[in-house]
Amino acid sequence: MTSSVNNTDVEIDFPTVEAIRANRARLGDRVITTPVRLLVDDALSRAVGDTTRVWLKEELFQRTGSFKPRGALSVMLDLDADALARGVVGVSAGNHAISLGYSARVLGTTATVVMPKTANAFRVQVCRELGATVELVENVHAAFARVEEIEASEGRTFVHPYEGPKTALGTAGVGMEFIDQVRAAGEELDAVIVAAGGGGLTAGVACAVKQMSPSTAVYVVEPEGADTLARSFAAGSPQSIDAVRTIADSLGAPRCEPYSYALNRRFVDEVVLVSDDQIREAMRLTFRAAKLAVEPAGAASLAALMYPLRQRLEGKRVGIVVCGANIDAATFAAQLLA
Repeated sequence: MTSSVNNTDVEIDFPTVEAIRANRARLGDRVITTPVRLLVDDALSRAVGDTTRVWLKEELFQRTGSFKPRGALSVMLDLDADALARGVVGVSAGNHAISLGYSARVLGTTATVVMPKTANAFRVQVCRELGATVELVENVHAAFARVEEIEASEGRTFVHPYEGPKTALGTAGVGMEFIDQVRAAGEELDAVIVAAGGGGLTAGVACAVKQMSPSTAVYVVEPEGADTLARSFAAGSPQSIDAVRTIADSLGAPRCEPYSYALNRRFVDEVVLVSDDQIREAMRLTFRAAKLAVEPAGAASLAALMYPLRQRLEGKRVGIVVCGANIDAATFAAQLLA
């Protein structure tokens, strides 16, 4: 299932390439420039086409195991001393929560994270190891409500998991690096595929890619059971879903927010959907071909290339954002064997 979009009907302020580069420099070594790799493998060729060239942006090697610190730090570096001292609060199924714990630690403050009780126990453990206070609640909707209470009672700053100009400014660094690194290797990308939870990563990546390489198509992929952005594109306005029904819990945002929606609307060419079974197949192929053990969200972009986008992108130079790998061994094995 796909949802097309007219990219000319939304006016919104967005980060310039110069601003993206300046912000990346400001983040310094608190984040790393993650590797880019041309993946050459027979099994991959059978899955996506012999003539398709697949470049991986291996953001799973980012500090904390996902792209999330790029956005969290971009927000927190702008807090004044008093706000920083009071600390931050956030809501997440895992990756953003982990990034807040890390970001708070490197900036010398504290973080409270509210997570659904279904959150992977490994991710909860990592949050606590980083020094974050973890609260578990019934579901992600309840988590957002609890964050508002903490924000009001403790004076902590809410760092949204995917919404806002500063978050997009940070995530745009992924797209900027990707284009720079592939160009340094002597190629240009015909397309980039990136997975959406709430749309903060996709908004930033698309914003950077389209400004630096206007002819590069940007495709966003969502799980069928968490199709918030696809519904929003189809409706022409930010939409919500009643529940998250996917193994890719990192992509399970309950609603689309105005700024990230508008930025995606402005720069993304199309949203495509994949099933959980297709994500599992992509996890297996990523493990076999790339030797990477990724969480379901980290395999979603490859799943899109293997299934809904295969024929359209066959023979093209395709960039895949491998967004994260915060998964324990037992859960990873269970998904591969499912």
